[in-house]
Amino acid sequence: MLLIGAFLLIFIGFIHSYLGEKFILMRLFKRDNLPKLLGSDWFTKRILRFAWHLTTLAWWGFAAILYFLSNPSGNIRTEILITIAVVFTISGLVSLLFSRGKHLSWLFFFGIACTSLFGVI
Repeated sequence: MLLIGAFLLIFIGFIHSYLGEKFILMRLFKRDNLPKLLGSDWFTKRILRFAWHLTTLAWWGFAAILYFLSNPSGNIRTEILITIAVVFTISGLVSLLFSRGKHLSWLFFFGIACTSLFGVI
């Protein structure tokens, strides 16, 4: 059953990112009344895009956790903590790169990744 849940999370992640980009974000970005953060709507658009896709990334992380729980090994704690570290490292990189460091969430994402890795040691 957990593998079905993992599969559904992977599937819905792809659908969420693709359809969200095509039918929500692209249409939203054509509007001329988006809030102008830091002087333009460029930053607003970048934040909306990376936040949208981080949801997909989080779902894929949950899919990995469900996979590990479906076939538990002696190191399930380590597997889950490494999954969390990977998800938050990627989240930090996306935040850092998409916002060019202006959205400070990357600091927290990297902090979560580091604490998760520390939990493995």
